[in-house]
Amino acid sequence: MVTRVAVIDRDVCIHKKCGYVCAKVCPPNRMGEECIVVEKDGIYPVISEPLCIGCGLCVKKCPVKCISVVNLARELENPIYQYGVNTFRLYELPLPQEGAVSLVGKNGIGKTTAIKLLTGQVKPNFAVFTKEFSENEILERLPIETRRFFEKNQEGLRAGVKPQQIDKIRDVFEGTVSELLATVGNEKKVPDIVRKFGIGNIKERKLSQLSGGELQKVAMAAAFLKEADIYYFDEVTNYLDIEERLRMAVLVKELSEKKQVMMAEHDLTILDYISDYVHLLYGEDNVYGVVSGVKNVRAGINEYIAGYLKDENVRFRDHEIRFSRHSESEVKTPARVKYSPFSKQFAGFMFTSDDGEIRQGEILGLVGKNALGKSVFVKMLAGVEKPDKGETLSLKVSYKPQYIKAEDAEVSDVLGKAGGVVFDECKRKLGLSRLMDKNLKELSGGELQRVALTRALTQEADIYLFDEPTAFLDIEQRFEFASLLRKVISESEKSAFVVDHDIVFIDAIANRLVVFQGESSVQGHASAPRGKKDGMNSFLEVAGITMRRDRDSGRPRINKPDSQLDREQREAGEYFYYEK
Repeated sequence: MVTRVAVIDRDVCIHKKCGYVCAKVCPPNRMGEECIVVEKDGIYPVISEPLCIGCGLCVKKCPVKCISVVNLARELENPIYQYGVNTFRLYELPLPQEGAVSLVGKNGIGKTTAIKLLTGQVKPNFAVFTKEFSENEILERLPIETRRFFEKNQEGLRAGVKPQQIDKIRDVFEGTVSELLATVGNEKKVPDIVRKFGIGNIKERKLSQLSGGELQKVAMAAAFLKEADIYYFDEVTNYLDIEERLRMAVLVKELSEKKQVMMAEHDLTILDYISDYVHLLYGEDNVYGVVSGVKNVRAGINEYIAGYLKDENVRFRDHEIRFSRHSESEVKTPARVKYSPFSKQFAGFMFTSDDGEIRQGEILGLVGKNALGKSVFVKMLAGVEKPDKGETLSLKVSYKPQYIKAEDAEVSDVLGKAGGVVFDECKRKLGLSRLMDKNLKELSGGELQRVALTRALTQEADIYLFDEPTAFLDIEQRFEFASLLRKVISESEKSAFVVDHDIVFIDAIANRLVVFQGESSVQGHASAPRGKKDGMNSFLEVAGITMRRDRDSGRPRINKPDSQLDREQREAGEYFYYEK
């Protein structure tokens, strides 16, 4: 006995234009049943899940691929929340624990929905749309542990929330950083919070003038200022460099020693560093999500990497995310191009770089703090920015910028000229099929990023330039892109420069590193390409962290400050994957 979940993406559905092909090919419809009908007083089709036989004909015949039909185990037939008829639904709920609990899962799987349910932004509806349940009716339907949590909420449990979409803060508040912080909590604590989050130099700026990284730090500071019993943080590392990410991690970890903390995050090293426990979320993105039981952080992350939940006996992915036991090494191939030293003077900022070369089939990782010139360096290589000294590359380049502007065009039009094996791999591994008929302006940050990566990777070029490709991507998408990039570059013997702040991602793709040092927003300098170990040791020493590999999965992990291994590695000068 199975339960079927049928979801229709209404942002993609072309309804009348296709003549409702889904209804015409549906076997129950052809037998006189009303399995797929047009909604009352509407234009969209509606699928009756009880009548659906799971044949998949509507999925295959839909011209824009907007229908998903999935079979679930019977014990998951009652979701705690569903957005509407034929829409995403969530099964089970994670619960805060003493310490820090993280939600691990890909995008569109229910992490933000879970946080909204726990904080009362939305109420459980148990997939019933004809009535609104009273507080008592909700409690009666919940499992005992979840019921106790919701009872505490009703008694006035205070929540502090850092939202995922921080740009929306600008929509509701037009003042300065200081004015915002003064409205959200104890004003006497503001100076200490400003110091801890390193936002003293921007406190008199208006929110509309802040960069993404600055707004992220302000959003975190505002959440910390709230007098709460439980703190919820939805994605804390977007726009931040590794040093700022570590600062956030230390602050959240310290907070979790006094208060309960729940966090959703895609940077594995930061998530692992902060968390005591994890809940894994699995299912099919934008269709349904299931929350696992609570797990120890190390075991839970390793189960997520393996794609198999031991306690639940559930395999939710057909492959394991693999980590090399050894860092990606140098390639001994001829140089594809040698580039000259660069220099560029801006108002208040000076950038310089050493000369260097990139080899055939090589990926150079560009690492360093924000505002040291990484994007400037890539733009000069691409010819987008003209250097005061030095020459841009004479070879054909493909460039994915840091910030992506959404054009008023459909994805299929933007990628229309793309084709071949690489495009097919991108469509499959980056999940582009459902996006092809959407307008770029309708896409989320992660969807827009995947389109931009595909566009750049499928262009014919000698050198590929990627500026922060993992921004807004989930854990699985980051590794899928890493695999795609390595395959394209190694098989074509082309070359790539990649700027990113995710150490796990850089470790997975880079053969050598260009290390950026200096004083943020004042002066930056890029080194010549260096060996991975030497470059990462130099970078991590400046960042103030040491790293090791997990003994089971091989994934990189940050050592806890002043632990025995941390002290041992610092004394040996081995900040990067110390081996005794």
